[in-house]
Amino acid sequence: MHALLVNVTIDAGHEKEAQTHLETNVVPRVKEAAGVVSGYWMRTADGRQGASVILFESEEAARAGAEMAQSAPRPEAVHFDLVEVREVVAQI
Repeated sequence: MHALLVNVTIDAGHEKEAQTHLETNVVPRVKEAAGVVSGYWMRTADGRQGASVILFESEEAARAGAEMAQSAPRPEAVHFDLVEVREVVAQI
């Protein structure tokens, strides 16, 4: 299993726009991606930074997910800080 890690920074005043984009575009697209096992999206208390961990069945599927994330349209106020695929080495 492999994980796609994504960290974003959201411009001040655009937190609601980013949340709407997440709910209406990102989550539905990820649900349809090949090899997805599960996904989690988190944000800081002020809503200005977000992180996600999306688990995939294989490294190939996770890398395809990373390409999809980087090429998908997103609000100009949302900036990628990290998009990285990592091997899952343990779980509970």
